[in-house]
Amino acid sequence: MAEGLNKVMLIGHLGADPVFKSTSANDVCELRLATSESWRGANGDRQEHTEWHRIVVWGKQASVLKEYTRKGSKLYVEGKIKTRKWTDQEGKDRYTTEILANKFIFLDPKKGSDNSGYGSGHEAQGGYGGGAGPEEDEIPF
Repeated sequence: MAEGLNKVMLIGHLGADPVFKSTSANDVCELRLATSESWRGANGDRQEHTEWHRIVVWGKQASVLKEYTRKGSKLYVEGKIKTRKWTDQEGKDRYTTEILANKFIFLDPKKGSDNSGYGSGHEAQGGYGGGAGPEEDEIPF
């Protein structure tokens, strides 16, 4: 049986501050990432479309994102797509699709730096939900 590939790579801006939760088992951070594209329509008018993505990050990476990102932060995010199903209070099936991130790079310019920020990104990676993030000495700050 052949295995498939489930990989997502996004660059966008946070639409809200990260939502951080600490559980007895692990930390989790939820992000709302906006990716936008623009083009010229047939009549020459500029068109734009924004897609919103729900990003979930587990473990030590969640703490890093909580501390170093805010609404408007620019991020590169890599992970996999996961759809979850649950039953609401009225007994109806509900679904949500999210990106389980295992790698991110901060793309905002460093404070006091005169470069564009693309070359100054910090990178961190780790495991998926329930798994541990990078070891303390692997976090690049």
